[in-house]
Amino acid sequence: MENYVIRKNYLEKMKRFKEQNLIKVITGIRRSGKSVLMEQFQDYLKEDGVKEEQIISLNFEKLENEELADYKRLHDYIAGKLCKNGWTYIFLDELQIVPEFQKTINSLRTKDKVDIYVTGSNASLLSSELSTLLTGRCITIHVLPLSFKEYVQLKPPVKGNVYPLTYPIGYGEGVTVKERFNTYMKHGAFPQTLRLHSPKDTQDYLDDVFSAIIRKDILARGKSIQENILTKITKFLFHSVGSEVSLLNISNTLSSSLKNNKEISYNTVERYISLLKESFIIYEVNRYDIKGKRHLTQNAKYYAVDTGMRNMLLANKETDTGHLLENIIYLELLRREYKVSVGKVDAKEVDFVCENSKGIEYYQVATSLLDPKTLERELESLNNIKDHFPKFLITLDDYSAGNTYNGIRIINAIDFLLNESF
Repeated sequence: MENYVIRKNYLEKMKRFKEQNLIKVITGIRRSGKSVLMEQFQDYLKEDGVKEEQIISLNFEKLENEELADYKRLHDYIAGKLCKNGWTYIFLDELQIVPEFQKTINSLRTKDKVDIYVTGSNASLLSSELSTLLTGRCITIHVLPLSFKEYVQLKPPVKGNVYPLTYPIGYGEGVTVKERFNTYMKHGAFPQTLRLHSPKDTQDYLDDVFSAIIRKDILARGKSIQENILTKITKFLFHSVGSEVSLLNISNTLSSSLKNNKEISYNTVERYISLLKESFIIYEVNRYDIKGKRHLTQNAKYYAVDTGMRNMLLANKETDTGHLLENIIYLELLRREYKVSVGKVDAKEVDFVCENSKGIEYYQVATSLLDPKTLERELESLNNIKDHFPKFLITLDDYSAGNTYNGIRIINAIDFLLNESF
């Protein structure tokens, strides 16, 4: 597994649920590292004394496993390989390729000492269906592209905050952590991008990833889906990262842009956005009225799964650092297993309201706070919240970081991304 980041947080969660009577459902966008994560967990099992014959591992994107893409044949194959003494660990990669795979899983789950791990690149075809079939009997582990902390692990520190370049995508003999962050923000965090030799290679690769998702995870599901409309909607959402989005506005804007003046209905926009969400290209974040303590149903925000993919699809025309930073912070909050909403306080907005078992935290994101008016504006939204839950203002400034205003902590974005204790 040389030159692969150990996905520590995901592995720890898999370890916690090892040998429990729960199906471990590993979801996430294509090429985010799900297959490598499965391999890393198998390595852990072997290091922990599990024998090779106790592990059954099948990837259904490999041609040699094509004959097993029948739920009954797959069941019989696995059942014939189960260990008679001890646990059997079953790993099924891209299982959604197998029609009616749920029947196989449901049957295997009833057998003694069987530990099942499955992956898939589409939420509708995998996690939601399994959740319905196996209510209370499955746990979802959602994999995102590399965090910034994982990203820099492939470039171990030489001294201070300088990282050596082990791959040609950087420049010079060493780069600072800020320069690494700029590359991360521009080219994104799909693991393979760190092994490519130029920005052009990275753009081509991300284009290929996007095309594969559209082709395999969306278009393959229905003949009535129009690829050009789907791409236009994706671009609209990527362009609007960090802004409230009205589906009616998307419908009107795209309808007026078509040469034949063909109308794109509200229902079509809604359906296509659902497909993009299910394929993990975009994430929808609903608004939350903090004072009224209720979720709002209109005008959600959308964030891209990867800033590099966003930049690729928009041909680098949209390079607003503030929106890219907000996107990166949102994804990091997801990695930390928060339930994330966009906060509303009267007429003001708080970028992120984050909930977990410990309580609530509030986050505001701003590229720079050097302008006193900007600082005042960003603090005002948080100051309008009258409860006593922690409040944070994240910025790329070094100068402002470390200060506290009325209990609101100012944190440097890079420090936040590299330190999970915040």
